[in-house]
Amino acid sequence: MQNMKDEDTSASLVRDLLKDRRAERRWKNIRFVAWFLLITFVSISSFRLFVPSSTVASLNTKGKYVALIRLDGMIAPGRSFSAEETIPILHDAFTDKNALGIILDIDSPGGTPVQSSIIHDAIVALKKKYHKKVVIVGEDLLTSGAYFVAVAADKIYVNPNTITGSIGVIMKGFGFVDLLKKIGVERRVYTIGSDKDRLDPFLPQNPEDLKKIQTVMSEIHNNFAQAVLVGRKSKLQGNPDELFSGDFWSGQTALKLGLVDGLGNLMDVMQKEFNTENFREYGNTPNLLRLFGGQVGSTLDAVLNGNVY
Repeated sequence: MQNMKDEDTSASLVRDLLKDRRAERRWKNIRFVAWFLLITFVSISSFRLFVPSSTVASLNTKGKYVALIRLDGMIAPGRSFSAEETIPILHDAFTDKNALGIILDIDSPGGTPVQSSIIHDAIVALKKKYHKKVVIVGEDLLTSGAYFVAVAADKIYVNPNTITGSIGVIMKGFGFVDLLKKIGVERRVYTIGSDKDRLDPFLPQNPEDLKKIQTVMSEIHNNFAQAVLVGRKSKLQGNPDELFSGDFWSGQTALKLGLVDGLGNLMDVMQKEFNTENFREYGNTPNLLRLFGGQVGSTLDAVLNGNVY
């Protein structure tokens, strides 16, 4: 009997010891992860603190060269392709006295009307002030707000397969009219102003709301179309009803419609328009947080964001 008790005691001690060891390993792993995240955060923050947001990469600048700016992703506040980030870079490129001209290499599905319009207007103003040719090269996407930006240039080139156009306005949303009833929740909204709750997703749509939406979107669309007409002037070949329908085309069809001036890739265009393959690249310093956030944000915006071109 005593032997059995001794064995039970030993087994209990072993179990307790193993339990303590597992807990110790678990907390050790937690501390390691916490320190790793802290060190990573401090490193990235320090990098952002001491490296300027706008830098110049001098590449292939022997002899004459052009100023190159790459603009990618959704056009929106807080993104690398925003008025706040892009306009200082444009200014630096335009004030480069040795640059023959400016090439904007764009790969973007578009973005908010305001950001697109501000960048477009900035390019027009800088062209007028510094008298430098601006050429756009479209990559995979040159649509919607990105095309709005592009029509500020003197020439637009795309790849034959570049998705181009989408001169329209879209607003998306969801309706949850019956959801609250099903889950037994009473929603209470208090407003000052009879139209303050317009477009509430928990209220049924009404004719006045739909009319309001159409009015606002039509005004924005007209501004977009006017910018295209001014930028492309007599180059447009298609029917305006087709061109401004919000539809999109391949690069080769966009050329036939007069939406672009030619087909070509970056180096081809550089040689054709400026007779050089040398460039000095202007742009944002890569940022790990922005790169990761931008990828996730662009995906979510493409699905959910209703206030985009």
